[in-house]
Amino acid sequence: MSAAKVFVARLSGCSVFDPAGDKVGKVRDVLVVYRRTDAPRVVGLVVEVPGRRRVFLSIGRVTSIGSGQIITTGLINLRRFEQRGGEVRVLAEMIGRRVSLRDGSGEATIEDVAIEESGPGEWAVGQLFLRRPRPSAAPFAKGATVFARWTDVTERAAGAEGQSAEQLIAQYTDLLPADLANTLLELSEERRMEVAEELPDDRLADALEEMPESDQVQILSQLDDDRAADVLDNMEPDDAADLIAQLPATRGEHLLELMDPEEAEDVRFLLSYDADTAGGLMTTEPIIVSADATVAEGLALIRRHELAPAIGAAICVTLPPYEPPTGRYLGMVHFQRMLRYPPHERLGTLLDQGIEPVAPDTSAAEVSRRLASYDLVSLPVVDEARRLVGVVTIDDVLDYLLPDDWRSAEHDEPLPPRARRRSPAPVPRVGRGPAARRPGDGR
Repeated sequence: MSAAKVFVARLSGCSVFDPAGDKVGKVRDVLVVYRRTDAPRVVGLVVEVPGRRRVFLSIGRVTSIGSGQIITTGLINLRRFEQRGGEVRVLAEMIGRRVSLRDGSGEATIEDVAIEESGPGEWAVGQLFLRRPRPSAAPFAKGATVFARWTDVTERAAGAEGQSAEQLIAQYTDLLPADLANTLLELSEERRMEVAEELPDDRLADALEEMPESDQVQILSQLDDDRAADVLDNMEPDDAADLIAQLPATRGEHLLELMDPEEAEDVRFLLSYDADTAGGLMTTEPIIVSADATVAEGLALIRRHELAPAIGAAICVTLPPYEPPTGRYLGMVHFQRMLRYPPHERLGTLLDQGIEPVAPDTSAAEVSRRLASYDLVSLPVVDEARRLVGVVTIDDVLDYLLPDDWRSAEHDEPLPPRARRRSPAPVPRVGRGPAARRPGDGR
């Protein structure tokens, strides 16, 4: 049974099921069209199906809305959603708009929208959840809330005014980085930059890492230098290096100067390698421990929630120092092997001697073959002195091999790998050759 009234903010992220109970996707927004006198009519839902593709689901195909789930007839057109003229997305465009109450009591902001079933397969905007302006300038003061019917309010600029970036960000709080990136790219350029300006540095960094490089450059180019440097500090060093390499050389160098010295050092180090080599693909932040570290200590390190799964799949063991370039590389210990031994066991006794590290100038093709041949998710990279300089993970290789448009491609045909990501000399390089040392490295 459908609920008589449903608030749209609660629908976001709800699962969509077919009549057999199989999940077909998740709700991302509700689409309405304005009418001359009546409240806006719901025309359908924007649903994200597997593959992160967003499609349109006509409201006529919905048989039930309620209990945190939507049931459909099972017929969904998988053509990518394209917003048509006159259509308005409730979460992305309506929430946050300013309205005036017809009773003369002032203005308010739309914080949520309730849709109501007016007949079989027919829904329309019913109540609005509004918040009045703050009564004082106190930082934690909030305006009073009020419910109103659509007919009780007048939009400040009907169909045109966008919602505030802060309220839009609140809708995106629980989105995964890839979903956040896709959502940002669906916004208009002006709205996208408004949201980018308000996003925390780490959230914007996560989203940029999931975007095509052209969109990364477009967003970063419109940020002021200090903010851009802060965002780059929060990106993985290899992703930051790829992005800086796409910028004009002068701005790239300027941003490196503004970044945290340690983060900038890692990025410069990666920029000294060609993009189609192990050195150009690797990350400089693997887990590195001494041979005396125990299984308990190793497992504690890979439990960190911010650690990427591919990085946490194995721990590198070296002699001191333990920052790349390290002391002599000794070997790797896979987390599955750690699970088979008691907590006090030394990692130096569990080394996998069958994994031969690669040199920084090893081609990306050879790295791919080794990962595939030995069913690995990461591969250590050592210099001529057998010092660990980084680790190439499977996601690094996939990102390199897939075509430029892999995030938005709608077909399953094999496509050629994308071109080199970095220009030959994007910023002044540190040293030359694949074994270049980082600045100030006296080891």
